[in-house]
Amino acid sequence: MEKIMHNIICIDLKSFFASCECLRLGVDPFAYPLVVANPYQGQGAITLAVTPFLKEQGVPSRGRLFEIDKKIKYQIIEPHMNLYTEKSKEVINVYLDYVSADDLHIYSIDECFLDVTHYLKLYNKTDYELALDILAKIKEKTGLTATAGIGPNMLLAKVAMDIEAKHMPDCISKWTYDDVVNKLWNITPLSKMWGIGKRMEKNLNAMGIYSIKDLALYDSGKLKDKFGIMGKELWLHANGIDNSVIADFKAIKKEQSYSHSQVLFKDYDENNILLIVDEMVGVICARLRKNHKQCTGVGFGIGYSKNIGGGFYHSVKLENPTDSEKEIKDICHIIFARFYEYMPIRKVSISCHGIIPKVGVQLNLFDKVDTLVKNDNINDAIDFIKAKYGKNSLLKASALLEDSTAIERNKKVGGHNA
Repeated sequence: MEKIMHNIICIDLKSFFASCECLRLGVDPFAYPLVVANPYQGQGAITLAVTPFLKEQGVPSRGRLFEIDKKIKYQIIEPHMNLYTEKSKEVINVYLDYVSADDLHIYSIDECFLDVTHYLKLYNKTDYELALDILAKIKEKTGLTATAGIGPNMLLAKVAMDIEAKHMPDCISKWTYDDVVNKLWNITPLSKMWGIGKRMEKNLNAMGIYSIKDLALYDSGKLKDKFGIMGKELWLHANGIDNSVIADFKAIKKEQSYSHSQVLFKDYDENNILLIVDEMVGVICARLRKNHKQCTGVGFGIGYSKNIGGGFYHSVKLENPTDSEKEIKDICHIIFARFYEYMPIRKVSISCHGIIPKVGVQLNLFDKVDTLVKNDNINDAIDFIKAKYGKNSLLKASALLEDSTAIERNKKVGGHNA
């Protein structure tokens, strides 16, 4: 596969929440023992962030208070999300002094990608020199310290930042395709790699895959059989290949989409959230069928509890258009397994984008026509009954479980498909 050659800078604000609190208090985050957590939740509270000073002493940024060595003295500060949002906006304004909004992808409240490919001649600088300038400007304008990874694609820029930049004197690391074998392949455990969470790590370990090199050398066909289109993406990423560009994320927002998001009434986790995900996929697929549409891409996101903040949202392009509940559920499940960080969940977002008319079904060698027709007939019958008698007239048994929100949600939206 052809490899793209861009100049991508990925920038992360170092210990962002804790650094913002230190700025507010007028102390140095590199010399002050501060933990951002909810002090009213006791020793079981999640540490949302710790200062670089505490990280040097082995305190992880995402753990529990009781896990911190009792010998270490520190101050607990409850999170101030409005402060973090305002500081994030200040940093984004710095980025926009260097690149246009079209070349900026805001990945999270403290992390962004900049495509500087077409700016190097303008500034007469290398990508490394430009990264140095941007980090210095962030420090000057906001008081925050940032790290940066540089690469020929978004993946290598991100991994260079995650793995190496924090250990460099100027907080910048640049990786090229030549670094894939000697640097990327050495990553272990797998969950240190961007896009592989603890759940996905367990799945891959069960297949005998323990390092990125193992993943890169594994049969890509078997990975695709196991994880669908996401399996092929895992293999490509393990080989340093990522042909997504920032323009792709802009295009998705402009496409027609069918979306569904839900703010949950309590905290959910990996044990019960997939029930909610499956119910939401069912709602979107019913809408696709009603309007005789299919999607060419699926996006899935999780928002963590308010006192923690953050989350993730990722989108994949499909090889063939679909309105299949099973296919869309599988994609959402795999994205969840790849990116979930074992934090309490309060929001789920799902989007089927790239909507096109359903004019037929794209078959592959393993599809059975009679099975596809049977499934369509069953779905048509279910949709007919719900349209005539209300959405709660026909429910899956899982809707009766305590953690399900299907029945209450159906009452709120009035009983008929949108």
